[in-house]
Amino acid sequence: MTCKYFGTDGIRGTANRFPMTADIAMRVGMAAGIAFRRGDHRHRVVIGKDTRLSGYMIENALVAGFTAAGMDVLLLGPIPTPAVAMLTRSMRADIGVMISASHNAYQDNGIKLFGPDGFKLSDKIEASIERLLDEELTTKLAHPNEVGRATRVEGVHARYIEFAKRTLPRKMSLDGMRIVMDCANGAAYKVAPEALWELGADVVAIGDKPNGTNINEDCGSTSTAQLCRKVAETRADIGIALDGDADRLIVVDQNSNVIDGDQILALVSEFWNKTNRLAGGGVVATVMSNLGLERFLNDQKLDLIRTQVGDRYVVQHMREHGFNLGGEQSGHMIMSDFATTGDGLVAALQVLAVVQAEDKPVSDVCRKFEPVPQLMKNVRYANGQPLEDKLVKEAIGEAENRLGNSGRLVIRASGTEPLIRVMAEGDDEVLIENVVNDIVAVVQKAAA
Repeated sequence: MTCKYFGTDGIRGTANRFPMTADIAMRVGMAAGIAFRRGDHRHRVVIGKDTRLSGYMIENALVAGFTAAGMDVLLLGPIPTPAVAMLTRSMRADIGVMISASHNAYQDNGIKLFGPDGFKLSDKIEASIERLLDEELTTKLAHPNEVGRATRVEGVHARYIEFAKRTLPRKMSLDGMRIVMDCANGAAYKVAPEALWELGADVVAIGDKPNGTNINEDCGSTSTAQLCRKVAETRADIGIALDGDADRLIVVDQNSNVIDGDQILALVSEFWNKTNRLAGGGVVATVMSNLGLERFLNDQKLDLIRTQVGDRYVVQHMREHGFNLGGEQSGHMIMSDFATTGDGLVAALQVLAVVQAEDKPVSDVCRKFEPVPQLMKNVRYANGQPLEDKLVKEAIGEAENRLGNSGRLVIRASGTEPLIRVMAEGDDEVLIENVVNDIVAVVQKAAA
């Protein structure tokens, strides 16, 4: 089914433009409320958000929709996406909602939905909500005396911090560690520095002053230059960067070298394998993960299972096949022993646990393999589907022949933005650059 509203991670777009309008947000509340109205109990939904200015608009519209459907609404305020997933289960809600566009700039926003088990919705459930969105819903709304109530919940930050801390060994302390914490001016601007401080660290917080329009702006997991400078300036042991909704993690070592999601997967998988904690015999990642990670895992006699891009597909494979570690190169880390979705803070704590156990500098602990040359470029388009163009298909086929068995090629449309992503990797850096540039040129013509 081709979705009109849902993409790879819920509904996302420019605020106040289709589909991220107040009108559609209200209808999402109605449709999702109707879809999850099961049984005679009093139904409830928890709603969290990041720090975007448009969050106020989307939040109030969702409240109107859910209460119209007869659901009581528990408002969490600015809080990380994984906290919403955790609290959906903990508070026995029928559905959870996170208002966020993750790593995107403040102009965008999105709606992520979680089921009562804390997992993101399946394609099947999203499709059922899609159908309801375009139906006449008046007759399916609650009776006047069954309209829901909205309440703002206090103390949710403390609950999430305690949850995150409990993922560590009981006596573990971060005493003596200086950590620069980049909160991306996003949802974790309070909880992440507080959690690290409570564990004993000397915390230098940056990206912790959101104003509604500076989320992810020159900070966070997608822009680490400021973090690198601050690590060097403060002589910190490690830098930690989250994204706008704190479900991603990127690390910077004491020398200001960036450690991406693939390196983190290698680090944690090796440590968990040694300590008999790794389940499934390997790691689940996506087609974007570096070939170097695959070779590293194979040397450890572990498998790398690749899924399509999107942490929900990683989670789905993990659940179906018994893995407890998965993630994406971009920093989504799914550790299913602890959480049902990507959790940047929990992942950071697990990295710190390995660093503490190894008792070595972060640069020695966290760089596990040499990545093969990998290049990705984006082509923006306005209309149509450039990948369906005949010349584009021919260019892709020719590139695959040039790479042969010495590399990989991944061409895909973004599920969250009108972009075609062109990625190639292999041992020959010059060949990789030529292949990507040739395909980009053809896609640009098709997208014009």
